[in-house]
Amino acid sequence: MKVTIFSTCVVDLLFPNVGQAMVEVLERLGCETSLPTNQVCCGQPTYNSGYHKESKKVLYNEIDSLLSTDADYIVGPAGSCVAMLREYSHILKDDPKYAQKAQELANKSYEFSQFLYNVLGVVDTGAQLDAVATYHRSCHMTRLLGEKTAPFALLDNVKDLKMVPLPHIQNCCGFGGTFSVKEPEISKQMVDEKVNSIISTGAQVLISADASCLMNIGGRFSRRDENIKIMHIAEVLNNNVDVSRIRYKNQPTTV
Repeated sequence: MKVTIFSTCVVDLLFPNVGQAMVEVLERLGCETSLPTNQVCCGQPTYNSGYHKESKKVLYNEIDSLLSTDADYIVGPAGSCVAMLREYSHILKDDPKYAQKAQELANKSYEFSQFLYNVLGVVDTGAQLDAVATYHRSCHMTRLLGEKTAPFALLDNVKDLKMVPLPHIQNCCGFGGTFSVKEPEISKQMVDEKVNSIISTGAQVLISADASCLMNIGGRFSRRDENIKIMHIAEVLNNNVDVSRIRYKNQPTTV
């Protein structure tokens, strides 16, 4: 199976270790990966700021780049950015040149954990992490991409990992892309509420499937001197892997 890697800006520039972990997991599971080097931003920040016409050039570039390898699927480490790729089909539905390409891109695009669980049918990547953790459910992945199950199903099978429910899990972390720039005081209050909820769980590690949320919450941890580690789900699922434990749906558990 051929998979094109949609790297995303935040992962590419700030969390390259997350991209590496994602690729290692995918290749371990038998995927042949490729990384188009001319991909840039998905265009979400400018489009959501109202620059619809100006953003189209960015959307066109991303479509041409990600479809250039003729892969079976396109996989990215951020629910928010993948949701934007799927939105292309609506934004460009009347575009004579790119409407069909945008729909093809949308049909092929998956967030990393969503791809593992729903497409490959993986329930256990063979990972191990001895820690108490909680999971931040990002707004865009949940509400726009509609994925609520895959991350939890995969984390439940990480050996030695104790997952603790996060109070008010539905609440936004306050980042919201350009929202945190336009409304910094409100954003600060929102991330403080999120941090307080995380602290209340006693977790040593905060896990999420969106690096932008981890950037925002991790930054607040640092400013408040909170000793809580942030980890992207790809890093967790690539940690201390025992390949003999890799398991798929409908496959019996070995003892």
